[in-house]
Amino acid sequence: MALADLLGMDRLPPATVTVPVAKLDQVLAETGDGLRDVVTRLVGPIEDRAGQRAAAIADRAELWAWLAGHPVVVGQPVLADWVGFVRKLGLVGGSVARTRSLLEQVLTVLGELPATGVPLPVLAEQTLRDSHGLDDGTRCATLVLRALAAIYEVPMPADVVERRRLWERAGVADDELSSVVLVAGLRPTGPGLVSDMLRLCADAGHVAALTLAHVRAAQWSGGWPETVWVFENPSIVAVALARFGTRCPPVVCTSGWPNSAVVLLLQGLSSAGCRLRYHGDFDGEGIRIAANVAARTGATPWRMGASDYLDALGPRPAGPSVGRVTDAPWDPDLAGHLREHDVTVSEERVAETLMAELDNYRSPG
Repeated sequence: MALADLLGMDRLPPATVTVPVAKLDQVLAETGDGLRDVVTRLVGPIEDRAGQRAAAIADRAELWAWLAGHPVVVGQPVLADWVGFVRKLGLVGGSVARTRSLLEQVLTVLGELPATGVPLPVLAEQTLRDSHGLDDGTRCATLVLRALAAIYEVPMPADVVERRRLWERAGVADDELSSVVLVAGLRPTGPGLVSDMLRLCADAGHVAALTLAHVRAAQWSGGWPETVWVFENPSIVAVALARFGTRCPPVVCTSGWPNSAVVLLLQGLSSAGCRLRYHGDFDGEGIRIAANVAARTGATPWRMGASDYLDALGPRPAGPSVGRVTDAPWDPDLAGHLREHDVTVSEERVAETLMAELDNYRSPG
């Protein structure tokens, strides 16, 4: 009877009756309360499940967009695959906030790698404010190692020994003597052992082999050159010394992937106001090394654009395959040409072109 009165029916409804929600809402609205208000008073607040689902989807999309656009990821496009892996893992405990917090920690650590030879607990304390934050088996350490495996294009380490080797490759706990950087043509005017060594070697037309301990003791106060050329391969430094001798322009060699001594030296030169111009091999790994050096030291790729690659190929391209290629942050067309031609252009192949440009430099002294 109550339902008949509410709906203004002229007869009693059957035992089971269906009333459209819109009709019920309209009738209740005439009494001053809508359907939502009445139900809320009777059973409590009504959840907007569709809205909650839409908000959760939007939050997840925002999280993954933030991760893909993070400067550490953008600076090293090889990490795109790692981003895909992280997405497949899903949210930590179903929480966007917890996932973002973890990823912020991981990206903070990656932003400091290659490290300058610090032990792992020290790196963890410096980046995470927790000396155990990168202990073996932690979520953060596992994701950092997977990112490093992607950067260096090696399998994910399967045991403690392999994990330690990968950390060492990224400059964690490097030996101060075995981590070495090759330098030529640098004549800093400031005091100190490192400045003396560099001047003596430059004046003799020889390369200086600085250990990580040397670089840590360097003083960056004065007399550093405006431009320093950085090469991937020691053979190019040898060519430069053979050609220029005591007039060799300032050059540094990463010897492939930069170790702790290389990164610390280049960062020091950059902080002293030197402009770093980097060149390496035109192949998949060479592009990843260049991106890594640029991201960690502020170096600018030099003669490493798509047009430089095409010019170096010549009319009859021949050479090893370029391997897996990721995008080059400094030239959006380069990766496409590498994949299309699939021919490596080593630094040695373009050595004469590089030397011709260095020939325009006139070293003091």
